[in-house]
Amino acid sequence: MEALLFSTGVVALAEIGDKTQLLAFILAARFKKPLPIIAGIFCATVVNHGLAGALGAWITSMVTPDILRWVLGLSFLGMAAWTLIPDKIEEEETQIAKQLGVFGATLVTFFLAEMGDKTQFATIALAAKYSDPVLVVVGTTLGMLIADVPAVFVGDRFAAKIPLKLVHGIAAAMFAVMGVLALLNVGNLL
Repeated sequence: MEALLFSTGVVALAEIGDKTQLLAFILAARFKKPLPIIAGIFCATVVNHGLAGALGAWITSMVTPDILRWVLGLSFLGMAAWTLIPDKIEEEETQIAKQLGVFGATLVTFFLAEMGDKTQFATIALAAKYSDPVLVVVGTTLGMLIADVPAVFVGDRFAAKIPLKLVHGIAAAMFAVMGVLALLNVGNLL
């Protein structure tokens, strides 16, 4: 249960102000069709984070616990620093919509936007940390939806009221604590 709750919370916080949340704002403003956008976000996230969770589980099976401890610790510390860097959306990610419709555009652009994104790396690291990658993927997917679904419905008005620096700081602190705990091998992390 810890894997589910922690994965949900850390990704929900990390996703606020992320480029995929900005993409949700853009798609919602452009198409004004929230249900196909939310369905596209959900499907893209399940596939992307499912692959990331599988990779995390595979990494766990391939390296020794001591090496894994260092990889996880340094990965979480890297994600802490990365979380403090604001994302920008690239315009070409939104141009796909002209040919694929709302659902297809959301599916493709969200999947591509998540490739190499901090939440994808978080999913890999969390799946390597916890022994249940399925709960991690469910948690990271829920975290993504918690952050992005409100963006679809309320758009830029909501974003202007969120203290992004504070939210990013909290998410970065959570990643940093996980990194330090992993490096110190505290709390039976591995």
